[in-house]
Amino acid sequence: MQLYKEQQITIYNTLTSKKETFKPVNEGYVGMYVCGPTVYSNVHLGNVRTFMSFDMVFRYLKHLGYKVRYVRNITDAGHLENDADEGEDKITKKARLEQIEPMEVVQRYTVDFHNILNTLNFLPPSIEPTATGHIIEQIELIEKILENGFAYIVNGSVYFDVHKYNETNDYGILSKRKLEDLIHNTRELDGQSDKKNPQDFALWKKAEPQHIMRWPSPWSDGFPGWHLECTAMSTKYLGEQFDIHGGGMDLKFPHHECEIAQNEAAKGKSPVNYWMHANMLEMNGQRMSKTTGNTINPDELLSGNNTIFSKAYGPSVIRFFNAQSSYRSVLDLTDAGLLASEKGFYRLMDAVNLMESLKASETSSIDVNAWKQKCYDAMNDDFNSPILIAHLFEAAKYINQIKENTETLNIKDLSTLKNTVNAFVFDVLGLENTTTNNESGTEKLSKAIDILIKLRQEARANKDFALSDKIRNKLAAVGIQLKDGKDGTTFSVN
Repeated sequence: MQLYKEQQITIYNTLTSKKETFKPVNEGYVGMYVCGPTVYSNVHLGNVRTFMSFDMVFRYLKHLGYKVRYVRNITDAGHLENDADEGEDKITKKARLEQIEPMEVVQRYTVDFHNILNTLNFLPPSIEPTATGHIIEQIELIEKILENGFAYIVNGSVYFDVHKYNETNDYGILSKRKLEDLIHNTRELDGQSDKKNPQDFALWKKAEPQHIMRWPSPWSDGFPGWHLECTAMSTKYLGEQFDIHGGGMDLKFPHHECEIAQNEAAKGKSPVNYWMHANMLEMNGQRMSKTTGNTINPDELLSGNNTIFSKAYGPSVIRFFNAQSSYRSVLDLTDAGLLASEKGFYRLMDAVNLMESLKASETSSIDVNAWKQKCYDAMNDDFNSPILIAHLFEAAKYINQIKENTETLNIKDLSTLKNTVNAFVFDVLGLENTTTNNESGTEKLSKAIDILIKLRQEARANKDFALSDKIRNKLAAVGIQLKDGKDGTTFSVN
C-alpha cells in the first residue's frame, strides 16, 4: 500500500535548523545513507542508539510504502586516531597491538557489530559497502576535486583546500561555524606542515613505511581520508543528490561538513536534501567514556554481566527504552529508566496478547480511525516515537475496556485496531513479543525476587535478622545478589 500518498512527513533538517515537509527526489522512492561503524573495537552503545533510531526511520518509511534504498557503510580503513589527519589508523593500531592482520580486526568487529544488531532486531540495510571496496571510486573523486581546483598535492598526499572552497561556497553551512572563527581558534600543531592551512583536510595520505594498509594511487602508495569514503559510497549508490543522510550528532563537524564540501567541489551540488542527526547517549547523567569507566558494551547490558545495572535487559526492552525518547534528545541510560521501560514494555505486550481474544460487537463506542491517525501524526512529526508510544498505551486502555465490556468495537473497527497496533508495535518500533502466557520468564523471576525482597524487609523490620540473612544467603547461593542502597534493595543475576 502506498500510504505515503495519505501521510505527510516532516523532518527536522539540520542544514536549515527547522522542520521541513519531506519530498523525496523521486516520488515513491527514498535514498538514505547513514555513517556506519569504524570496526576496530566492539560497537559502542552510543552508536547502537544512533543506528536504532535510523532503523526505526527505515521501518516507518517502508511501512508507508516507500521503496527505500538504505546504505550504511563499514569504515575499514582511513579513520585515524582522534579523527585527525595525522597519526595511526585505528584498525592498524589494533592490529599491531594484537599482532594480527588488519583485516582480521575488521572481520572480528564487523561480525560483532552484526551480531549485536541482529540480537536487537535490526533490519539489515539495502547495501553495506566498505571503504576498502571503493578505493577506485575515491581516487576518481579526488581527481575531480583536483581538476576543479579545490585540492592540492604535497609530498604524495592530497589535501582539500578549505580556504579556496570558501571563496565561492560556505564551509560551515551544516554546523553553523564560520571559517574565520575556525582560523582564530586553531593552533599550529606539529605534523601539519604539509598543509597550506590547518583547516584543510586529507583526501589522500601517503603511507609511511610502517603503515600496513596502503593502495597505489596517482600520487603515492597510501590510503584515503576518512571523510572521502562516505561521499564516494553515498553518491555511488544513491546518486549525486539524495534524500536523507543520517548519523550521530558528533559527526556533524567535521565529517558531514567535509562531505558537503567534497561533493560541492567535485560535482557542483549539495549531496543531501535532509540531514538528520541523532543525539548523544549518556549513562547515569554523565557522558559515556572509556577513560572514566562510565561505559558499558551492548552485550554486557543484554547479559547483565556488569556492575552498573541491577539485572539483564532484553533486546525489546532496550528498543522500547530508546523509542521513549526523541532521536534528537539526549538519552540518559539509567537502571531506573530501564526498569520503568521494562514494566511499560510488558504492560504493552499484555495488551497485545489480550487483544487477540477480543470479541466484536455490533456497534463501536470508540473512534478508532481518529486514534489511528494520531499514531501516524506522531510518526509524521519528525518520527516522534514517544508520542506514538503514548497513543499505543491509549490503545492498551481501549483493549482492557473492551475486555471488561465497558467499551465496544464492531468487527471492522476491531480489525483496524488490531492491525494498527501490530503494525506500529512490531513493524515500526521493531519490538518482539517474547512473552509467554502474557509474561516472560525474566519478568516472572523479577516478581518472585521482589516478593522475597519484601519478605526480607519485613523480617528486618521485625528484627528477625536470622531470616533476613537466610533469604539473602540462599539467593546468593543460586547466583542472585541483593544490593541494599539508599533507594531500597535491587538485585543482580550472576
